[in-house]
Amino acid sequence: MNRQDYLDRTQEQMPLARWEHTLRVVETAAILARRFDVDKEKVDTAAILHDFCKFWTAEELIFAIKQYKLPQDLLLYNQELWHGPVASVVATKELGIQDQDIKNAIFYHTTGKPNMGLVEKVVFLADYIEPARKMPGVEAVRLLAQNSLDEAIVLSLKQTIQFLISCGQRVYPLTYDTLRDLAKHENDI
Repeated sequence: MNRQDYLDRTQEQMPLARWEHTLRVVETAAILARRFDVDKEKVDTAAILHDFCKFWTAEELIFAIKQYKLPQDLLLYNQELWHGPVASVVATKELGIQDQDIKNAIFYHTTGKPNMGLVEKVVFLADYIEPARKMPGVEAVRLLAQNSLDEAIVLSLKQTIQFLISCGQRVYPLTYDTLRDLAKHENDI
């Protein structure tokens, strides 16, 4: 498959508003990839496919999580986390994606993970700061993203954790682990 195939297949999976979000993430990821000298082709593919399964039903996602033996603890947390891991496997099985950087960027784009690679960081951050995002604090993250992926991700994680807690939602452990991993390097940033 080529880039146009990925675009076509992804567009078929979602309503127009989510497709427009995906295009903004692709554009934002391209800017970040250039800024931080990250593999543009990998970033582009992962950004196109990051929300591939976002509009699958809960039943479809649960079935896929069980079928593909994805971490079962996902089912104990908000459904918003499920589409990334499922999309990563679907990208492999249905779209032929074999590159681990791309698969990881898709898988962890909502939670992050310790020791994220550059492709993962770019896609994670692009999804958070794409131009239509309006959540409180996003402008500060955008400013940090001009100079440091890690500092921007640390702030985005802190804001996400605060938001989830304020809404009474449980925070997935990988999100805390990602913050701890990046925050321990803050003095190095």
